[in-house]
Amino acid sequence: MQQRTRIINKSKTVSVPLLKRQLRLSKEQIARQIVQVDEACQKIVKSDPVLTQRLTILKSIPAIGDVTALTLLAEMPELGDLNDKQAASLLGVAPMARDSGTWKGKRFIRGGRATVRRAVYMAALSAMRFNADMKVKYHTLVKAGKPPKLALTVIMRKLIILANALIRDNRQWSEVRP
Repeated sequence: MQQRTRIINKSKTVSVPLLKRQLRLSKEQIARQIVQVDEACQKIVKSDPVLTQRLTILKSIPAIGDVTALTLLAEMPELGDLNDKQAASLLGVAPMARDSGTWKGKRFIRGGRATVRRAVYMAALSAMRFNADMKVKYHTLVKAGKPPKLALTVIMRKLIILANALIRDNRQWSEVRP
């Protein structure tokens, strides 16, 4: 995907016909490779009933699509065997204290698995718009004076904890109506 983005960006500035043609051919080749990788991932998941069930559970969560679900399956296979703090820490969205003696510093996030964090970040952007529970949580935090990035990090944490709990309990997401 990064190569595709680089080629698209380069093709916007290139004016030499030969280079334009080569970039177009490269972009087409990368598009074919992306399709092949996606098909291979789907084939692997379909060949294993446990992975198929986990994929179904993850995709049942509003805002988690194919890419995020497959990324979670591949890069975070421990999901379902962790407690909430471990799942958040493994993703890299657990608040870390920066304290010394009586001095209390700001909490911050760090570490974790960057590939998974990027995928869950995109899912959190979607969740804050289309998942009713996450949307309410996001707007509540922003109205309380929290920075939007912090509120988005909270949504990421909620998503990974939710995914972990659903996989652990082997059940799909369902909206609770009062």
